Parts: sequence; structure tokens; C-alpha cells
Amino acid sequence: MHAPRLTTASRILVAGHRGLAGSALCGRLRAAGHENLVLASSSEVDLRDHAATARFFAEHSPDVVVLAAARGGGILTTVTQPADIISDNLRIQVSVFDAARALRVPRLLFLASSCLYPRESRQPIRETSVMTGALEPTTESYAIAKIAGMAQVRAVREQDGLAWISAMPTNLYGPGDNFHPTSSHVLAGLMRRIHEAAQSGADSVQVWGTGTPRREFLHVDDLAEACVTLLQDYDEPAPVNIGTGRDISIADLAKMLAETIGYTGSFEFDAEMPDGAPRRVLDIRTLTGLGWEPRIRLRAGIAATYQWYLESTALPRQREAVRGHEMVG
Repeated sequence: MHAPRLTTASRILVAGHRGLAGSALCGRLRAAGHENLVLASSSEVDLRDHAATARFFAEHSPDVVVLAAARGGGILTTVTQPADIISDNLRIQVSVFDAARALRVPRLLFLASSCLYPRESRQPIRETSVMTGALEPTTESYAIAKIAGMAQVRAVREQDGLAWISAMPTNLYGPGDNFHPTSSHVLAGLMRRIHEAAQSGADSVQVWGTGTPRREFLHVDDLAEACVTLLQDYDEPAPVNIGTGRDISIADLAKMLAETIGYTGSFEFDAEMPDGAPRRVLDIRTLTGLGWEPRIRLRAGIAATYQWYLESTALPRQREAVRGHEMVG
């Protein structure tokens, strides 16, 4: 099949444009002159609602769809809300795919997740490892939903002849991340806890798990660039890894965050909390073969993200607390 070229005239629907991945992709597309964007977030349309999603697509008639919307969260969320996670993600995916099929949208990129790989995958993980072993129990419901989404994308390619593709990003971070104390992912959650410990003068910070698992982290701006590369240059049924090919232990990540933030206390690792998979780093040769390379090293990306956190999250909250104190006083 022939994938249509991505041009500045293309009407591109980004589902989940207010999330970490979607917002970065919109910024990258606008920087490249793509102003004809259709933005679909939960405030515009509930993508779990099949009929509402179909109406939204019919109204906007996109040429390209990027499905970046998902119900996710950190390990605590995936462990405590598995039914909600699998249900919401399956409903979002079916709604979007059916709406796009009805219009025969020629180009679609589905962002799945590297968590769908088996727990004991050989490292670095190649795309052919999908469905070759048991999943990590703590993220199983999310992984199954994403595997189903990739299967549907491939089935549409085969049955309808549409140039739809899937990609599996690794752990993302960057400006716009979710820093909620319980629903955030590991890097953002640790950044917040270490920042608050530095502000309060706490002697130690609790880190969930043993600190030994190794994870890969990709700056969201590198993800956005990868998405554009895939939309422009990739049209194969096999899904594609998006990552850096470099990993770090959670303990060393905590130290790097502390150095960036200026925290000099210690870390207490809570081994009662789940670790997840022991290691997860992606083989990215398929994507680098298209000419893409990750540009932002982890330490520099953490520094930029922390600056954004200070300007957009931490300092406004501190200023609000000061104003409240002044009003009371």
C-alpha cells in the first residue's frame, strides 16, 4: 500500500493533544508548518463514547489520525485500577479506529507502549518480542489493551488496505508531565517528592521498590520528532520501538534527580512496593534506520523538565500558599 505524504495541507487529528505525548507532537507539527490540526481531548469529545467519536470524526474529516489518548498512570494506578484501565483503553481504541475506518482515513499512527512486552524479554527488546511470553502482572491490563490496539491496526491494514501503523514508546518524561503524588510515572513522581523534600529539609525520601530495576527514559520532544519521522517515512505492518537504547537503575535515577534539584538527603527504598519488570530497554534500530536519533540526553532533559516544573507547577503553588498566608495574617 502507498502511504500518503504528510504535507502542511494535511488535516491532522491528534487524539489526546493535552497529554504529555499529544501536546509535544502538536508543538512539533506547528513548528514544521502544520497548522491544520484537529484537536481531540476529553473536553471536546469523550473518546470512550463510540457515537460521539464517530460524529466528531465525521465533522472534521481528518486525513491523518494520531491516537495519543490513553487511560494510564504509574504503577500504583495500574495495580489498583486494572478494570478501569483495560475498559477505558479498549473503548477509546475501538471508538477511534471505527470512526477512522468509516471515513477510510488513509493514515493513522497508534501510540501503544513498551510495557506490552513480556516481563522476561531478552534485552534490548526487539519488536518481534511482542506476545512471546508472560506479561508483567503490575501492568497487564494496560498491556493487553495496547496489544489489542496494535492487532486492530494491523487487521485494518490487511482488510482495508489503509496505511495505518503502530509504535511502542518507552517511558516518557518532559515539560507537561503529570506530577500527581499517586498517579504520576516514576520520573515525575520522584522529581516531585525530591523537590518537596529539598524544600522542607527532610532527611530522606521514600522510593517505591528496591531501586534495582532498570528503565529507559525518552524526552517527549524526541518522541514528537519520532512520530513525524514515522508518519513521513514508515509504512510497514510491524510496530516500531521508540526509545533511546540506554537504561538506568531507579536508584541512579533518584541520585541524578537529587543532583539536579540540589537535594543532599538520603533515599529509603520501600521493598514492599512492587518493582515491576527487572529491566526494560528497547532495540531502536528500526527507527534509527529511518534517520531518527534521540537528541536529548537524560541529565539535560531532567534539568529542563525540572525548570518547567518550577515555573509551571511548584512555584505557582508556593506563591498561592504565600498569598493564603498573607490573607490569613
